[in-house]
Amino acid sequence: MSSENRKLKLLGLMALLLVLAAFAMVLFYAPIEVNMGLVQKVFYFHVSAAWVGMLAFLVAAVCGILYLNKKELKYDFIAFSAVEIGLLFTAIANFTGMIWAKPIWNTWWTWDPRLTTMTIMAFTYIGYLLLRRGVDNLEKRARFGAVYAIIGFASVPLTFFSSRLLRTIHPTIFGADTGDMAMTPAMYQTMAASIVAFTVLFAVLLWHRSILTARETEIDTLRAKTETLEFGEVQDD
Repeated sequence: MSSENRKLKLLGLMALLLVLAAFAMVLFYAPIEVNMGLVQKVFYFHVSAAWVGMLAFLVAAVCGILYLNKKELKYDFIAFSAVEIGLLFTAIANFTGMIWAKPIWNTWWTWDPRLTTMTIMAFTYIGYLLLRRGVDNLEKRARFGAVYAIIGFASVPLTFFSSRLLRTIHPTIFGADTGDMAMTPAMYQTMAASIVAFTVLFAVLLWHRSILTARETEIDTLRAKTETLEFGEVQDD
């Protein structure tokens, strides 16, 4: 087993243990919130998933800058992988938010500023994936993707600060002057454990997906060369 595979397996095992520990803390350690009741426990996963989504889009923007500067395709592979994972965790954040919203707001969805900006952010990065699918040239696709990832990142701080800058009914957990949610030290510790666990899980998924993206690109390149050679042979005949 190579050193890289060994490190990846160890990191994967660490992520699994951390996620299980965070899940146990949510179920058995964190107390039930006095105002919202049992459904508040969804927020530990909701916040962590939203954090990973935004972190992933930050990684994509940073890798976009690195690609434009160094022209190394590995940064494009990481950026693409980060966007895919970021969209997955953004979807998880939306889904868990809806589970929380139904008993608290009496509706699955409302066009609250936080929810609206998160939706805009998600569609921004869906556009990133669609853009890449429309460009066949490898270098051009990487260049366009890098520029898009950098510009598209503007939607991330807009989403993060929306509940602080705009009138919203979405609870603000960190840095709020008035608490919509009565958080105890045990709750904050559980939230921190969940965020750490999801962050390590993101690192594992990003590592795996980046390797897979590189292999897929190699296969596509070889297939294109093979088709070109076969077409040339047919022309000669």
